[in-house]
Amino acid sequence: MNLQYSGEETIPASVETVWAFVTDPEKVGRCLPDVVDVVAQDAAHVEAVVKVGVGPVRGKFKVKVELLPAPSKRRIDMKISGGGFGSAVDLTAGADLVESGSDTTLLKWSGQAEARGPIAAVGGRVLDSEAKKLIAKAFGNVRKQLTTT
Repeated sequence: MNLQYSGEETIPASVETVWAFVTDPEKVGRCLPDVVDVVAQDAAHVEAVVKVGVGPVRGKFKVKVELLPAPSKRRIDMKISGGGFGSAVDLTAGADLVESGSDTTLLKWSGQAEARGPIAAVGGRVLDSEAKKLIAKAFGNVRKQLTTT
């Protein structure tokens, strides 16, 4: 099952501040919804454990995140893969940072998810709704973290 999403977040911080945040694997890992643990492997890779609850599939997933920054384009792409309970999820997400006035950045994001195993069998609408909420929450958490710092 392949699902696609997009949205945007207005962040009250400069493009440089937002860029520094979204290219830091530890900080990005902490923005994953329902994160339990985060371990930065190096400057571009982080492993995390997140709680998952989609229909009857509940528990913890281990996920690996790879950051693929393109500084000249002010774009960050991410590959996220993980699994648990015989299920696997692969997610690609990207965000463009657009200056939107003095010390305000528009984070325009998009992503797509592919699920396999019992989690994919939950049903298109339930999985679609949950995946969209999780991706939107992750980018919303970026805004929240940068708003409170």
